Amino acid sequence: MTSWYESHIDRQIREAQERGDFDDLPGAGRPLPDRGELYDEDWWVRDLARREGLPGGIPPTLRLRREVEDLPEGLAKFRTEDSLRRAVAELNVRIDRAKRSLMEGPPTVLRPLDADALVARWRELRGL
Repeated sequence: MTSWYESHIDRQIREAQERGDFDDLPGAGRPLPDRGELYDEDWWVRDLARREGLPGGIPPTLRLRREVEDLPEGLAKFRTEDSLRRAVAELNVRIDRAKRSLMEGPPTVLRPLDADALVARWRELRGL
């Protein structure tokens, strides 16, 4: 004979399900938000900013990190090597400011970008 124990909370949930208290809830039948997406360690900051309606969106250090992460995929948008080098130099200045805590937001451990490596990749993409 198997004994079955139902806790007080489990019983309340079961009874609520039987009464239909969970039927037709907002979002029923839809996936939970952010399910199936890549893990983003700063999800809580974005979610907080969205929920609280914070002006300016995400903090500058997090925006900078996103720009650095997105740069390799956006190399094709640069028309000239000089424009790419200027963009990398500007990002490196901002990375330095962020590392010295001169920007708002969580601390960052970003490394300066290697302009020569990015230019080499840009040339590959252009077939040069």
